[in-house]
Amino acid sequence: EMQRSLVGSEMCIRDRIWIGKIMKINMPFSNDKYRYSSGYLLFFFAAWSLWWSFYAIWLKNKLGLSGTELGMLYAVNQFFSMLFMLVYGFLQDKLGTRKHLIWLMGIVITLSGPFLIYVYEPLLTSNFKLGMALGAIFFGLGYLAGCGLVESFVEKVSRKFDFEFGTARLWGSLGYAAGTFVGGIFFSINPHINFWCVSIMGVLFLLINVLFKTNSPAPSSVKMLSPEPDALTRKDFLTIFKDTQFWFFVIFVVGTWSFYSIYDQQMFPVFYASLFDDPELAPRVYGYLNSVQVFMEAVGMALVPFLINRIGPKSALLLGGTIMTCRILGSALFTDIYIISLIKMLHALEVPLFVISVFKFSVANFDKRLSSTIYLIGFNIASSIGIIVLSLPVGKLFDKVGYQEIFLIMASIVVITLIFGYFSLSKKHHQQKVENELVTE
Repeated sequence: EMQRSLVGSEMCIRDRIWIGKIMKINMPFSNDKYRYSSGYLLFFFAAWSLWWSFYAIWLKNKLGLSGTELGMLYAVNQFFSMLFMLVYGFLQDKLGTRKHLIWLMGIVITLSGPFLIYVYEPLLTSNFKLGMALGAIFFGLGYLAGCGLVESFVEKVSRKFDFEFGTARLWGSLGYAAGTFVGGIFFSINPHINFWCVSIMGVLFLLINVLFKTNSPAPSSVKMLSPEPDALTRKDFLTIFKDTQFWFFVIFVVGTWSFYSIYDQQMFPVFYASLFDDPELAPRVYGYLNSVQVFMEAVGMALVPFLINRIGPKSALLLGGTIMTCRILGSALFTDIYIISLIKMLHALEVPLFVISVFKFSVANFDKRLSSTIYLIGFNIASSIGIIVLSLPVGKLFDKVGYQEIFLIMASIVVITLIFGYFSLSKKHHQQKVENELVTE
């Protein structure tokens, strides 16, 4: 009895210590590398949210495109982004923390306003196929592939300069929330205001890139256990594709994240807008809702890393997939605006769980030097393949039968994939240093 009491006391103490760790979030503002990395994510995601959050509503309600045309745009966008991801993953792992590709991102963001207003919009209404092709190249180059590039770049910086990636990534979520909140107001006035604001964010992104110096040596407290990135060889990259765990991971991503992305990006905005009697009110309310959700997501980005470090990346991925299922299924079962709005809040927990778990799973199971390749190919490209294959059929099915049936099918496939992941994904758990988790400056 005394032994059981001692064990229980010890477990209680460990739980209190762990809760204490969560309350002391590692946000080292005195570390200039952390500040600049956070700035990259803040301005990139703010720029993206200003147009991407309202992309489906803009195409369907403002430009009058059909569900089939909407599906074609999403599929072609994802196809071109997949091509750029292949190149970005390889190049950024060779570059390490050098900024060549980050300069390209800043230029594309800055040019987004003129492109959307003077090139993309006129072509979609006059020459749809040409507009679709040019848009796919531009968006794939700068946003759909660029998102993973910027995140993987900051993740490399976080490991080199000793801070938790999730606490930098939360600024990306805050930027997305702010962009969506302001964008909802501007969009109801004139979408072109949103597009010019994107270019302003691009200028600020370029300013960060001018000031940020990544060639300084890492702190002595950080153990450099692997060779520098330029030591990577072709054999190192090919080794990934011979690893069965990599392919199990790819299958899991396609069966969960790709279905969820179609649901959240292509279908949910239009589905949510359809619940309103006033079509002009819908984008504004959706902007407010999205802002609250992404603000909560930012909090999750700060707290979730410590949960993942405790339960392991595999368990966190399965938990994220379970939350996906609940949200998709909830949209199939309910049409009440208030219930659907509440269900959307689940996105705030699911995204941090999935995004951060992918990085931690790759570090635990694969060569750490190849984190960009794993993230861009194993996660982003895998989900893009699913979107390419499924976007057009889903768009056609939407035109014929509506949402509920599609949502039920999607939820069922995600559940099947979760069962597959439970039995196939590795349980390896990368242990980080405790001191990295606790210090608040």
